[in-house]
Amino acid sequence: MKIHKVLNVRAVSKTAFILRFNREGKNFEPGLHISVGLPGDENRPYSIYNGVGKDYLEILVKEIPNGLVTPKLKRLKPGNEIKVGKPRGYFCLPDNYNGEKLCLIATGTGIAPFHSFIESYPNLNYHLYHGVKDLSEAYDLNFYNSESITLCTSRTEEGDVMGRVTKAMKNIKVDQFDYFYICGSYEMLDEVYELLEDKGVKRDKIKTEGYF
Repeated sequence: MKIHKVLNVRAVSKTAFILRFNREGKNFEPGLHISVGLPGDENRPYSIYNGVGKDYLEILVKEIPNGLVTPKLKRLKPGNEIKVGKPRGYFCLPDNYNGEKLCLIATGTGIAPFHSFIESYPNLNYHLYHGVKDLSEAYDLNFYNSESITLCTSRTEEGDVMGRVTKAMKNIKVDQFDYFYICGSYEMLDEVYELLEDKGVKRDKIKTEGYF
């Protein structure tokens, strides 16, 4: 793992934040993840949040009370050092991707790789379904085209759909999409995967990334 310097820590809710640090020449594809931690300490994998055209790297982190890593990351200041691993993973666009429509499905901080997709490819053909508890967890909501995102709020009526993201999935017409990307809790992944299969979506059209 390589040493990087923190550039900024930006709060996006009471518990979640964007950690930005220098890129140090790392190349990546949208959808990959990196391991991040303090030098000589534990590290955890996080999906890269920013687009490929930026000269920095960002991760979206939700603080876990009494966690071994996230409280320390939240307390970082510009100039502090962190260790960062190589970009890894398979949650990327198909090699033969040619503008087909994507259905992007996320819960909580699982939206991170999709933010990287959309920032990397401004003309991306997509619709994003984001499941959160309430509006406070709709991280950087104004970044997304309002016509291309459906916000599902499970505890309030602030979103487009009141209920879990699986509720919205039950009503979608799958034939309007070519690929389905799911990122979030393993419980949600299993439920949505099974729902899509029941609707006739082929397995080779579905990609998943669970919380580590």
